[in-house]
Amino acid sequence: MVMTATTMSSKRGTLIVIVGPTGSGKTSLSIDIARHYSAPIISTDSRQVYRGMAIGTAQPTAEELSAVEHHFIADREPEDEFNCGRYEVLALERLEELFTKHDYVVAVGGSGLYIQALCEGLDELPEADEQLRGELKYRLNTEGIESLVAQLKELDPAYAERVDRLNPSRVMRALEVCITSGLPYSEQRRGTIAERPFDIIKIGTEMPRDTLYDRINRRVDMMVAEGLVEEAKALFHKRELNALQTVGYRELFDHFEGKCSYEEAIELIKRNSRRYAKRQMTWFRRDDSIKWFAPDRVDQIIAYIDSKILQN
Repeated sequence: MVMTATTMSSKRGTLIVIVGPTGSGKTSLSIDIARHYSAPIISTDSRQVYRGMAIGTAQPTAEELSAVEHHFIADREPEDEFNCGRYEVLALERLEELFTKHDYVVAVGGSGLYIQALCEGLDELPEADEQLRGELKYRLNTEGIESLVAQLKELDPAYAERVDRLNPSRVMRALEVCITSGLPYSEQRRGTIAERPFDIIKIGTEMPRDTLYDRINRRVDMMVAEGLVEEAKALFHKRELNALQTVGYRELFDHFEGKCSYEEAIELIKRNSRRYAKRQMTWFRRDDSIKWFAPDRVDQIIAYIDSKILQN
């Protein structure tokens, strides 16, 4: 029996947040949980929001999309400017609408900053300096990402250790804040947590590292079989866009430009996906409010969620 969240809390509903590294079974679990609670799903993935990138970003299948109402999946073009700050505003507006019709909403994805924006809000940081951003972009194109990371290590070693090095925009933004303010980026991201008008329950999907890495390798092979290379070819002319600075596309773009062989590109996708999963786990392990489960323990997860609802 599904309990009514509004009878258990003064807040307007419950957001069930499912997090975890890439390839850890979040999507399948989110469908099961959403069905149980008659809830829609809101994505917290920074790349699944774009059209034309279904395979490379592992968007839910047509069957999964038809099984449960989804939001922020393939609803804008790669050219559209979109970031975690914009996501916070739009996602909160969408949740306000959804909670007028539903007691529960499921949020699922692996983008740590998007999850933070949705659940806690983002800190007030200096506005972007367009001239400085241009200089950093030039350095990125001429010297590579490692040059920017090396400077970030000098200005903010703590953040440099956990920043997603496959996401140049995050490295550049951290450098912008350090240079503009004269203070480490990480020290300016310790603001108060924003109050949300809904309860939040966080679930994490985990499994042994060897199992996860094997799943990631097999998923890359499946993506290739489903047409990842052809999808990347169709996006190649847009390769400079921030939306396409993503594992799976960048390696194939290098192959198309003759920088590596096809076989090397596929192995790099697997390696970089495994590395990304490791960084995701480092990020999520810092959040003590996340309760971790194997993704196939659906009954245990539902029992835990019900117990948390009763406490709220």
